[in-house]
Amino acid sequence: MQDLIDGFLKFQREEFPKRSELFKRLATRQNPRTLFIACSDSRVVPELLTQREPGDLFVIRNAGNVVPSYGTQPGGVSASVEYAVAGLGVADVVICGHSDCGAMTAIATCQCLDHMPAVAGWLRHCDAAKSINEAREHASPRARVDSMVRENVIAQLANIKTHPSVALALEQGRLQLHGWVYDIETGSIAALDGTTNHFVALADHPHVCATPTRHGIAA
Repeated sequence: MQDLIDGFLKFQREEFPKRSELFKRLATRQNPRTLFIACSDSRVVPELLTQREPGDLFVIRNAGNVVPSYGTQPGGVSASVEYAVAGLGVADVVICGHSDCGAMTAIATCQCLDHMPAVAGWLRHCDAAKSINEAREHASPRARVDSMVRENVIAQLANIKTHPSVALALEQGRLQLHGWVYDIETGSIAALDGTTNHFVALADHPHVCATPTRHGIAA
């Protein structure tokens, strides 16, 4: 714990003064342009990956970067999505999976989660991706997990479209969705091309989007 306290003291002493004007502006309002939904994995840091400052990203993190489909009993993820889209008016939503994801590994390798019933219940929101992934042939155990990570991003993009605030924003052409997979070892990101439904290198295709534009309106 002491290392966290030391880190805060260093932030207060060295970093905060550099951004004092920024924090003064953020003290009473926020205007993030992107909702970033990522896994809780300690190796995935959205602000570091995207080199964003405080106030730039509205972040949701949970096991497996999951977005449950909208239902009669919406939870914290649903409320956060709704606030970001309907309240803050974000223009983009990124759902970001990552390599070596523990949640996706558990699903892909059919690990027993009886000792973690809450985790098992939560990962039922990945059942659609699991069904697709299990129906495919995989060259290796790692390929099976990597495929599960990608399919889960696609499944969660489908889930988030069931949220009324998202459906409306997409229909009105004021929101775009993005599906990313971050590779921890190489630092690269593969992004879903909504036109082909294939993942491509974001570095080579910086404008790729999971919701391709049709006649100026995000699909």
